[in-house]
Amino acid sequence: MTEPIPAQKAPYQAQLEVGKKYAWCVCGRSAKQPFCDGSHKGTGIVPLVFTAEETKEVWLCGCKATKGQPFCDGTHSDL
Repeated sequence: MTEPIPAQKAPYQAQLEVGKKYAWCVCGRSAKQPFCDGSHKGTGIVPLVFTAEETKEVWLCGCKATKGQPFCDGTHSDL
């Protein structure tokens, strides 16, 4: 299995819509950060699929090291 790579050392601002499914990029290779574009194929890493519980602005992890996937927990500050 390949390890995730940081896409950037900062979070991505995103607007989520209630009830909509999202696939957050876990591998760090997607060109459509912070969301999956299928670039993980062959890495053994799969995206994290989640459904937004409410319509709101969020900060999604860009370093791929957060403990609160997919949301930023500030871990990028320690990298």
